[in-house]
Amino acid sequence: MRKVVLVTGASSGVGRALCQRLLEEDDGLHLCLACRNRGRAEAVRAALLAARPSAQVSTVQVDVSDLRSVLRAARELRRRFQRLDYVYLNAGIMPSPHLNIGAVLSSLFSRKVIHVFSTAEGLLTQDDRVTAHGLQEVFATNVFGHFVLIRELDPLLGRGDSPSQLIWTSSRSARKANFSLEDFQHSRGQEPYSSSKYALDLLSVALNRNFNQRGLFSSVVCPGTMLTNTYGILPRFVWTLIMPIIWLLRFFANAFTLTPYNGAEALVWLFRQKPESLNPLTKYLSATTGFGSNYVTTEKMDLDDDTAEKFYRSLLELERHLRATLLSTD
Repeated sequence: MRKVVLVTGASSGVGRALCQRLLEEDDGLHLCLACRNRGRAEAVRAALLAARPSAQVSTVQVDVSDLRSVLRAARELRRRFQRLDYVYLNAGIMPSPHLNIGAVLSSLFSRKVIHVFSTAEGLLTQDDRVTAHGLQEVFATNVFGHFVLIRELDPLLGRGDSPSQLIWTSSRSARKANFSLEDFQHSRGQEPYSSSKYALDLLSVALNRNFNQRGLFSSVVCPGTMLTNTYGILPRFVWTLIMPIIWLLRFFANAFTLTPYNGAEALVWLFRQKPESLNPLTKYLSATTGFGSNYVTTEKMDLDDDTAEKFYRSLLELERHLRATLLSTD
């Protein structure tokens, strides 16, 4: 029986590279591309099939920032499939990133300079917006839409003889200091991206705590620093000037994966693992040596079970509230 793999945000970046690499691993699987733009999804599907004609590749349209779109997509997926073996929750946004020049200058003269520049810790702020459902857009896209999606796909997860695995695209920039249970949508801060990625880490731990016993497992990964995601922060000519420095930094900081293909390393590595053997408190990181070899490293996540469970319960309550609101307006 073909394994069924769902990938959100599959039309570009690390999501697209992941799809390519998964078919290189096993072109006998059924790969479903969950994308916001149907045209781009079909173009990627055609390219994947051209390279791997024996594969089964389908698409489903979903905007994870829009609750109605998530519910429609989940209904379609439940109609098509009897189970999902892997769900890569990869779609995400970092809107209008701004470089904090003061933080850059202070980091240059600190002992943490390599760490700061490889994780962008404290260097980037973002301008967030509010969605039609009244949610902060980064939280809705990176966290809540995916949460509702897996809730809706529950009948397909962890069923049968083999487990199902959820794999979340997190980040090295996920920082406890940027997250608050009292403001988990990060409406009052300037680093919603970091907050949302820390929220994913918490959610993954809570899901393992609640669902491992029925065969559903969750892991988080970081694809590293890829230039495709950061070009908009500085003008192109500046990137050209500093590129030699970035390549040099790769000899000291393995986080500079630079390309989506390299960044997908940890996501593909998890495809090969038995999920029940993985540590739920570990984040799996894509890494690249100075000479361009890819490998996977790990780090212990800075969180606790109690906070994870409280956050999970807060998401359940928010879901109940929004479902009631949607029913009253439909």
